[in-house]
Amino acid sequence: MTALARLKRHLPVAMAALALAVGSALAQEKKPEHPTTEAEIKYQAGGSPLAGVEMYQDINPKAPPMSKAEFDKARQIYFERCAGCHGVLRKGATGKPLTPDITLARGTEYLKVFIKYGSPMGMPNWGTSGELTDAEVDLMARYVQQTPPTPPEFGMKEMKATWKVLVPPDRRPTRKMNGYNLDNLFSTTLRDAGQIALIDGDTKKIISVIRTGYAVHISRVSASGRYLFVIGRDAKINMIDLWMEKPDNVAEIRVGLEARSVDTSKYHGFEDKLAIAGSYWPPQFVIMKGDTLEPLKIVATRGMTVDTQEYHPEPRVASIVASHFKPEFVVNVKETGKILLVNYQDIDNLNITEIGAARFLHDGGWDASKRYFLVAANQSNKIAVVDAKEGKRAALVDVDKIPHPGRGANFVHPKCGPVWATGHLGSEKIALIGTDPAGHKAYAWKVCEMLDGQGGGNLFIKTHPKSRHLYVDTPLNPDAKVSHSVAVFDIDNLKAGFKVLPIFDWAGIKGEAAGRVVQPEYNKAGDEVWFAVWSAKNQESALVVVDDRTLKPKAVIKDPRLVTPTGHFNIYNTQHDVY
Repeated sequence: MTALARLKRHLPVAMAALALAVGSALAQEKKPEHPTTEAEIKYQAGGSPLAGVEMYQDINPKAPPMSKAEFDKARQIYFERCAGCHGVLRKGATGKPLTPDITLARGTEYLKVFIKYGSPMGMPNWGTSGELTDAEVDLMARYVQQTPPTPPEFGMKEMKATWKVLVPPDRRPTRKMNGYNLDNLFSTTLRDAGQIALIDGDTKKIISVIRTGYAVHISRVSASGRYLFVIGRDAKINMIDLWMEKPDNVAEIRVGLEARSVDTSKYHGFEDKLAIAGSYWPPQFVIMKGDTLEPLKIVATRGMTVDTQEYHPEPRVASIVASHFKPEFVVNVKETGKILLVNYQDIDNLNITEIGAARFLHDGGWDASKRYFLVAANQSNKIAVVDAKEGKRAALVDVDKIPHPGRGANFVHPKCGPVWATGHLGSEKIALIGTDPAGHKAYAWKVCEMLDGQGGGNLFIKTHPKSRHLYVDTPLNPDAKVSHSVAVFDIDNLKAGFKVLPIFDWAGIKGEAAGRVVQPEYNKAGDEVWFAVWSAKNQESALVVVDDRTLKPKAVIKDPRLVTPTGHFNIYNTQHDVY
C-alpha cells in the first residue's frame, strides 16, 4: 500500500479524533457521562427569525477576510441553525460561547473540523450529516471569528410603529354574535403558514383560518374567555375577538424581533385589563393594554446570572403566566435563571420580586390548586417551584435530563396525593412531583415516582380532571415509529406501564410525510384528546381525535389549509389553566 493510500485510509479516523479534541478544547469540559441525544440537538438548534434581519458587519482585522455577501450568508446560517444554542451575541446560552477571543485562538482549520464533525458535548455534525456543504463549513469557521453582529434594539418607538387597532373597542360587539360553543373551540397553530386555524370542537370543522405572525408559539385566552392572544416567533402578537360573527383580528403589534410568550391579567378586578409579552430579542418584556395591545411599559431582563453572578447580555424571556392569587405576572428569564413576580397593580411604580431558581428556565404550569407554579430549568435538570401566594421559591426539584413539561399534567397519585408530571427531552423518564405540602407533606416537592415512557424527545404531557389517562408525546425522537405514536398510562394502574397509540397510522396519510405526533390536548368535557400529526409544509398533515374512554380514534381532520399544525389549545382549558 502506498503512502498516499494509507493516508486516505486513515484520514477519516484522524479527522474524527481531531474533531473530538477540538470539541473538547472549545467546550472546555470533560466528555459528558450521557452524550447529547439527537432529540436535544433538533430542539436546541432551532431557527431564529433574526436570520432575515440586516446587521452591521464590523471588520475585525485579526479575523479571516469575508466579503459582505459571505458575511450575510453566514449570518443567515448562524441564526437559522446556531443561535438557539450559542446565543444571539455568541456569548453562550445552552451552548458554549463562540466569541472571537475563543475562536480566533483556535483558528479556521480547527473550527472547520469542529463544525463538520460535531462533538459529544452536543455540537451537531453539520458537515457529515449533510446539513452544510464543505464550502459552508469553511464559511462558518471564518464567520465565528468575526465580531458578532448585534441585532437592532426594539423600544417603544419601534413597537408603536407596528401597533394597529383594526377594530376599536367601541366598534366591537357588545354580546356574542355567533352560535359557536366558544368553550370547545381549538386554536391550532399552522406553523409555516403564519396562521392559526379556529376549529369547532363539537363539529370538528374549521371555522376560519386567521393570519398571524410566523410560527405561532402559544395561544392564550383572556380571563373572560372573549379574547384569544397568539404570539409568533417573529414577536408579532395578534388579538382575536371570539365574539365577532366570524372571529378575527382586532389588534396586533410586534414587541421585538423574536419572542415566545404572551398572557393576560387574571386576578380579580383586573380581568382583561392588561396583557404582557416577553421577547428573546431584545431581552425584555412589555406590558400592554388588554383591549388594544397599546404598549405601556417595557422592562429589560439583562443582568446577572443566578449561579455565577456574572453579567449576561441576552437573557431571553422564556415563558409567562398570570397569577390567580395576586395582581402579578410570573416571568421566567431563561439564561439568568431568575423568576420575576411582576406586580401590575401600579405599572408607573412597578414592583418586581426577583426569585433565584436555576438556568435555563423554559416552560411550566400551575399545580391543581393554582397556587404553585412549576417551571423547568431544562439544562440544569431541575424543576423550580414558586409559591404564588407567599411570593417566594418553595423548592428546586432534581429530575432527569432536559425536562420539557409544556404546562405539565396534574392528577392524584394513589400514594403521593396530588402530583404534577413532566416528561423529558433528553430521556424516556416521566417525573411525578408531589404538590400537596399540607395534606401529603412527606412527598411534597419530591419526585414521588419516575415512570418509563417510550423514549426521549418528549415535548408535551397531558391529562384532565375527568380523565384517568396520562398522555406523553415523543415528536423529537429519532425513531419514526416512536415519533409517530404516543404513550398513554392508566393513572389508576401506573405500574402496568404504557400502551402505544399509533396516531400517525390512524391519520391515514398517504405519501411521504414526517408525521410527528405532537401535543395532546383535551376538549372541555375531558372525553376527547386531540393530536397534531405534524408534517413538512409540502406534505400532508392532520389532526387525530381520540376517544379517551376507549383509546380508539374518533375523528380525523384533514384539510389543505392544515399546513404544519403543531400546538393546539382548547379555549376553556387554556382560559382556566386546566391540565
